[in-house]
Amino acid sequence: MTQFCLRALVLALSLAFAASAQAQPANAKPPLDTRAGPTPAAAAAEDAAARARRQPGDHIAVVVNQDVVTAGEIAVRAQRARDEARMRGAEPPDPASAREQALEALIEDRVLVTYARESGARVDEAELDRVVGNVAAQNRLNLEQLKERLKADGVDFKRFRENLRDQMLIERVREREVVGRIRVTDGEIDRQLAEREAAAAAKAPVNLAQILIPVPGSASESERKALRQRAEQALARVKGGEDFAAVARELSEDANRAKGGEIGLRPADRLPDLFSQAAAGLSRGQITPELLVSEAGYHILKLLERQALGASNQVTETRARHILIRPSDKLPPDVAVARLREMKRQIESGQARFEDLARENSEDGSAPQGGDLGWAAPGMFVPEFEEVMNRLDLNGLSDPLQSRFGFHLIQVMERRSKDIEPRQLREQARAQLRERKFEEAYQEWVKDLRARSFIEMRDSGA
Repeated sequence: MTQFCLRALVLALSLAFAASAQAQPANAKPPLDTRAGPTPAAAAAEDAAARARRQPGDHIAVVVNQDVVTAGEIAVRAQRARDEARMRGAEPPDPASAREQALEALIEDRVLVTYARESGARVDEAELDRVVGNVAAQNRLNLEQLKERLKADGVDFKRFRENLRDQMLIERVREREVVGRIRVTDGEIDRQLAEREAAAAAKAPVNLAQILIPVPGSASESERKALRQRAEQALARVKGGEDFAAVARELSEDANRAKGGEIGLRPADRLPDLFSQAAAGLSRGQITPELLVSEAGYHILKLLERQALGASNQVTETRARHILIRPSDKLPPDVAVARLREMKRQIESGQARFEDLARENSEDGSAPQGGDLGWAAPGMFVPEFEEVMNRLDLNGLSDPLQSRFGFHLIQVMERRSKDIEPRQLREQARAQLRERKFEEAYQEWVKDLRARSFIEMRDSGA
């Protein structure tokens, strides 16, 4: 996996059945565990499976191009939305709103499915066979057992395969079409690199000296005025050429007074925001032109030293592995987290190996490699994932963490420093800008497709 993002995650393509939202007999088998794949694809496949279970009296509500949406599908999707809201502890949408949202989502799904079928994209039989095999393996079934389970759930196996094929086509066409719409200019890349350089400079260690005139919280207005005058006099003296350290030893009331107010070399991002922002505008030897005011009192700063940035563009690459569990209507978030915590306990106690648990449980394309994500430079994973990964020691295990894709257990395997050529830096910036623009481009693409589609409302309630 080269990038842990919506387009780089391999569609695990084992999708949950909407029938799980319907009433099941007391002796019914639990629904197949077919979680994985991006949420839009999973929801679409759930509804497609619901179509395979049309109840007597179900009818066509909407015609979308060469496909249809049934009233039963709308009801299933609306009920699922209400159930999911309850599981999150949120107020569920009222039935009318839930139905409207379900209708819009199903129309969008049909628009994408029909376009994908007509786009010329193909999924060969061997690839589809591997996907079906993944579904069977995830449920600890062989192919024949999977067919029997599907039959027992009222799902035709051929229809099941075609539903999976449709969702694979959607993902493939979405990648091709949306990425083709995104434009990143050289100017945008230049600004991105400049912002990155400025951010790095803001973190460069600095050594400041301070004169502090504290203001007690209980000080009266007249006392505050007198203290401000004292601070302004100190500022005038150092701006007039007096030695900063001497004035600090005479007037300052902070812990570094004896050292002439010198705070010591510290990364700028570990200083108070007031200090780091003021230091960013100072050159070596300069003093803040005005008093800085905080809850503690009045401050005067002098920049004694700013540590130079390294000349090379060197980054730390990380090789990590993870186990991904995606919550669903059958696997609430708290249960997913509990599963990952138990896996962490087993790994730490030596009862299980990380790579074995990843192969058996992880719900993304890294599972066959034991969850190994390969070497990754900064910015290649989503921020919430990367932030936790960067804090881990080698071989350390994270607690379960949540990203837009689900819940993860992370282990860092190796780290290395590597120089990046200017060309690679620009490509990295281009990829990050494309990622930022993807969602907007995707929504525009769907809007255009829908505008060009034939949509006929058959059901007066639709």
